[in-house]
Amino acid sequence: MNINKLTKALFITSLMSLPASAAELEISVTNLTHGNYFTPLLIAAHDMDSHLFQAGEMATPALQKMAEGGDIADLDAAVTGAGGVTVANPAMGLLAPSAKVDSIMLDSGDMTHLSLTAMVLPTNDAFVGLDAWKIPTEAGTYTFTVNAYDAGTEANDEIINGGGASGTPGIPAAPGGDGGMNATGIMDNSNNDKVHIHPGVLGDTDMDGGVSDLDSRVHRWLNPVARVTVIVK
Repeated sequence: MNINKLTKALFITSLMSLPASAAELEISVTNLTHGNYFTPLLIAAHDMDSHLFQAGEMATPALQKMAEGGDIADLDAAVTGAGGVTVANPAMGLLAPSAKVDSIMLDSGDMTHLSLTAMVLPTNDAFVGLDAWKIPTEAGTYTFTVNAYDAGTEANDEIINGGGASGTPGIPAAPGGDGGMNATGIMDNSNNDKVHIHPGVLGDTDMDGGVSDLDSRVHRWLNPVARVTVIVK
């Protein structure tokens, strides 16, 4: 093999050995719901074998803590413990209905997939979720919508009682101050205990009783619940 052919072969080999993902991402997340809030977001870049959640699978204890109470600490630790990188709570608190958090910078390094999650309030165990989206290798702007999932860990009784700990029934709060009280509770007959697309809330219009503490005029939604834009640089 002559020098030119050898140089070309070495160049091609070096290209093939480069990481599959782009190093720098600029991300924005918009809450598309009419009256629901997102708890602190967790955005994670990780390898192809890692997941924050998987539809059709049982929720992990870390996912349950996030979906029922908005606590992302254990999910964050799981990602970083597996070599991934995260941005936690980029909105510095709750992301209000129609609000947007942008210019979230994430250096993904050699990580190949992107995930995102946050609890939807007020709900029992709903969360906005992006599972292992493959990061494009081509620079550009990529925009897509994201659904809300049910963690399958708690019945959707729609009772606001401050319950935010794992295994404690009820909804932590209605951040907009627009929830009811004294509800008897929705009869949730679902036996699906795995992560699945959330059916949405029922609610009612009785703010001092009825079956639900959620206002059907405010808190109902149809998927998708968020818009995500990723700029690959």
